Amino acid sequence: MPHPRDFLFGPWRAVPVLGVTQILAWGAIFYPPVLMMPLIAAERGWSLAFAMGGFSFGLLVAGFSAPTIGGWIDRAGGHVVMTAGSLVGALGLVLLVMAEHRVVYLAAWLVLGLAMAANLYDPAFATLGRIFGSAARRPITALTLIGGFASTVSWPATQFFLSLTDWRHTYLVYAALLALVAAPLHAFALPRRRADHRAHADPNIDLPSAPLPARGLPFLLVATGFAVYAFVPSGLAAHLLAMFARAGIDAATVVTIGALFGPSQVAARLCEFIFARNVHPLVIARLALALLLVGFGLVAVFGFSIPVAIVFAILFGCANGLITITRGAVPLALFGAAGYGRVLGRIAKPFQVMQAMAPLVLAFVIERGSDVWALALTAAFTLVALICLAAIRDPRG
Repeated sequence: MPHPRDFLFGPWRAVPVLGVTQILAWGAIFYPPVLMMPLIAAERGWSLAFAMGGFSFGLLVAGFSAPTIGGWIDRAGGHVVMTAGSLVGALGLVLLVMAEHRVVYLAAWLVLGLAMAANLYDPAFATLGRIFGSAARRPITALTLIGGFASTVSWPATQFFLSLTDWRHTYLVYAALLALVAAPLHAFALPRRRADHRAHADPNIDLPSAPLPARGLPFLLVATGFAVYAFVPSGLAAHLLAMFARAGIDAATVVTIGALFGPSQVAARLCEFIFARNVHPLVIARLALALLLVGFGLVAVFGFSIPVAIVFAILFGCANGLITITRGAVPLALFGAAGYGRVLGRIAKPFQVMQAMAPLVLAFVIERGSDVWALALTAAFTLVALICLAAIRDPRG
């Protein structure tokens, strides 16, 4: 464990700094649309589908720009790129408030897509990779422990601001937080240190020192596995609570069950941080996907009764919490720390494209088929992701 002094004056300072800015970035850009879009659509006279389509467009922009932004972090550092990303995010939120025309609205989400690519987990992981080199796995896990509270903070805060004012002023408050809190933290508090990428991650972990090239079958399997998985949390986040309700669970219980997701993520990450430091991240990823498949199996056998829904929400939260860590840790373990930001960006591109498509695809499946079909589809994506990550073989030994 690092000395407490390192969290103030050493490279580990990056973890609490990025923890705060991750909560701000996720809380200002990613989580509010589920509450804001119905208000925007009603005021503008647009369909809810168009309003949410802007958010999906932003995710697509984030995915396509991720490799470039990851490369910028490799060269210039997160203290430069993430500072710019926070300011761009503030600008995008201001444009969103001002957008009276559909084209301007989509332009605002284009700007916010660039901000997401420069502010969320992938650039934060890339920044930690640049600072810590091959030893970045534990800082990544520690960061996700803090970032896991973003939804817990954002949704109640957004609802609170909406109770005091309207969606416009709420977004302006978030823009101010990005510009006046997140950007200065990135600019002045993030360490400038750049690690020696030849340094080994951890002497207690028996991993070969020479990384694999970030191309060929191993890279394709990693990128495909995580991209296919991206469909699952994105689609379920948009539809799972409604599925619980349609299964006959009352509204108050649905909300209570949904609230188990965030703490389950954090609990799984805490267990990984404490107990799994000597376990290869590929093993962690496979275990997480297997847990989620167990959850789908329980639903297939017993349906969405209240006990099954509770267990599924917990397993889903645990699995997603672990996969978030391994999205950063698996590429680091297999491909090394040199060029890590760009490698993460290349993996993030199909991940975020799939993330953008999932809610719309599941909505279509539910409308034309049923909740059972939608759950079967997400289970199939989970299985494909597990097959991809299970098929990876390290030729180094």
